Amino acid sequence: MNTSRDIELIDELCKLPAETEWLEFKQDNIDPDVIGTRCSALANSARLAGKDMAYMLWGIEDGSHTVKGTAFNPDTHKAKGQELQFWLAKCLQPSIPFKFRVAPHPAGNVVILEIPAATSAPVAFNNIPYIRIGSATPKLTDYPERYQQLIEYLRPYTWEHAVACQYVSSEQVLELLDYPSYFRLTKQPLPENRAAILERLHADRLINRDVGNKWN
Repeated sequence: MNTSRDIELIDELCKLPAETEWLEFKQDNIDPDVIGTRCSALANSARLAGKDMAYMLWGIEDGSHTVKGTAFNPDTHKAKGQELQFWLAKCLQPSIPFKFRVAPHPAGNVVILEIPAATSAPVAFNNIPYIRIGSATPKLTDYPERYQQLIEYLRPYTWEHAVACQYVSSEQVLELLDYPSYFRLTKQPLPENRAAILERLHADRLINRDVGNKWN
């Protein structure tokens, strides 16, 4: 993203009436553990909010959203004796491609931390996933309803409802499925012939009629 677009982004975010579940402003709080916790919370909350990206901005006055500038330099800042960005990448699970940028806003330098929303799993910091509720960042597991909702949002493809194999014949269907075990486990009598077996499997929604051959 170029400098002019970064400045436009800062101005757009500062116009919001308040921080959101996917946006946080900081003046100069650069504690690494705070940054890590917020990364987890913002990434998870952004997914719940239907956003692809969350943001932390340094150099912004929290109450007024006025740009004040910051001396924070993410390229030189250390965390536990390591480079901040390297340390942060190790502490976030799964690792997410976050990006720090320093934007030379006319009112002072602003640091933008761009945080992708959670995709494959809740984002955890030091093995603990967080969520953002108002200005608080509690553990996600303390809010099971939100945890379950997030899991649902992270499940774009329900494998058990998908097609496992397409364009196969009726003979292949019966070769691929362990249908005797299915009927035994579901406590159904085994039908007398192939056509009846296929009809029963179709009725139970294990197969559809796109199997290539007529059922006979």
